[in-house]
Amino acid sequence: MSNIWMKKPMEAYEADIKKSELKRVLGKWSLTAIGIGAIIGGGIFVLTGTGAYYNAGPALALSFVIAGIACVFAALCYAEFASILPVEGSAYAYAYGTVGEIFAWIIGWGLILEYAMGSMTVAVSWSGYFAKMLKMVGLHLPYWMTTDPGTANKAFGEASRQIAAGNLSLEKLQTFQETISNFNAAPELFNMKLFLNLPALCIVLFVISILIRGTKGAAKANNFIVVLKVSAIIFVIIAGIFFINVDNWMPFIPAATTITENGVSHPAYGISGVVAGASAIFFAYVGFDAVSTQAGEAINPKKDVPFAIITSLIVCTVLYILVSLVLTGMMHYTDFNPLGKYPDAIKAPVAYAFDIAGQAWAGYIITIAATIGLISVLMVMIMGQSRIFLGMSKDGLIPKTFSKVNPTTGVPKKNLMILGAIIAVVASLTPINELAHMTSFGTLFAFTMVCVAVWVLRVKQPKLERSFKVPALPVIACLGIVINIYLIFNLSKEAQMYSIAWLILGFIIYFVYSKRNSKLQNGGYGETFTAEQQPLEEFDIDIDNKK
Repeated sequence: MSNIWMKKPMEAYEADIKKSELKRVLGKWSLTAIGIGAIIGGGIFVLTGTGAYYNAGPALALSFVIAGIACVFAALCYAEFASILPVEGSAYAYAYGTVGEIFAWIIGWGLILEYAMGSMTVAVSWSGYFAKMLKMVGLHLPYWMTTDPGTANKAFGEASRQIAAGNLSLEKLQTFQETISNFNAAPELFNMKLFLNLPALCIVLFVISILIRGTKGAAKANNFIVVLKVSAIIFVIIAGIFFINVDNWMPFIPAATTITENGVSHPAYGISGVVAGASAIFFAYVGFDAVSTQAGEAINPKKDVPFAIITSLIVCTVLYILVSLVLTGMMHYTDFNPLGKYPDAIKAPVAYAFDIAGQAWAGYIITIAATIGLISVLMVMIMGQSRIFLGMSKDGLIPKTFSKVNPTTGVPKKNLMILGAIIAVVASLTPINELAHMTSFGTLFAFTMVCVAVWVLRVKQPKLERSFKVPALPVIACLGIVINIYLIFNLSKEAQMYSIAWLILGFIIYFVYSKRNSKLQNGGYGETFTAEQQPLEEFDIDIDNKK
């Protein structure tokens, strides 16, 4: 079993870089924009509603503080790794060259969960904002065409129970009756009600059509959208301040209780709710991780990737905290109830907050900005996922078709098309809440493994050249590991079970397929090394001038 700890030799990375068909077109600020483009979207435009209602209440701002602090530790570790191995593949590639194959595989498997589920979550959220934007101009998509089967059945079941129980106000009775009417109006397929989130499916296919044209064009589109999004967020903060009702912040940390939906109860609020909120919204910080997946297309990755990782994280954390304070001040956290008075508010919380404040014009601006802005989040998520697949495929751990790069566009076209098809179908059929929690698991798991790996490498190879070094590494790495693991245990039980099942599936696939087809295991990289040997010091990968 010792061969599962073999490390990919540095000359193999050197060879990959020299023969790479990816085009180095991304500068420092384009990389930073990729990070901001991914971070701003999922957290501010999506999870503020779910985090406030299901977990923390007005104390959601503290959840963002906790998650941001945990991210700082992981971000510093990512930055050091990126300065050593400036290649595509993110934490997977870092671990393969420094710790060993099995460690790299399980990180890569966790990253697949992180990016795939992240893409699906954003697609579902985009659908909510798109539907709201259509309503602004008098167009209404049918309920069955914008709702996944799980959400539709849950809402129908809850509405039926509430009506049967009686004692409802006229307003709530009308809301539940409308839910039942929408459910019954859905067409049938094979004697089953048909529900499909069609906008979520379509936006994924649209983004894929942009990405397969080339990274340079996608980066330009992302830069434009990022400027638009940041402007919109600053607008939300400034305009929202004038409509804050401080009573909505009282109590800032609501008393611990339980929320019951569809007959299932789970704890919420209190200090434990704040921590659980940090776990749930951790998905919002996946953006800085996406920067490292683009190292293979960076002009000067050793310097620019660490800069972009840290800068994008700091900027977005500050914006998150401010927006969450404004949002929960404008709208009471209980109003984000998906079965309550504003059922769509949980999908488009920022826009609905301005609607409820009587400022529909502001809601229009935010809805348009969010609808356009979420496209860049989805773009970066899918782009990052495809580059991780590219790295794993080059090493033989997944099928070769994922490593084929189109010579004209310089992107893995088949890779993107396969991923797009899977993400589009699943996003159109899956509830947003479980998607977000599973994304958080994948993110937290990858961050934990990176903190472990960078510490192991510093101990085993202290003389290795690093253009960026984590200060006080033992302390930073330990804090990152402890906090990330603690947040994992505060995710929903369902997300934990699904994610653990995913990891078990990953180990099975590794021993059944990946280990047998591994280029490293089959001598494809020449001389190989175990985790105890130190090949890195013998090599200096110089790619700063390769374009």
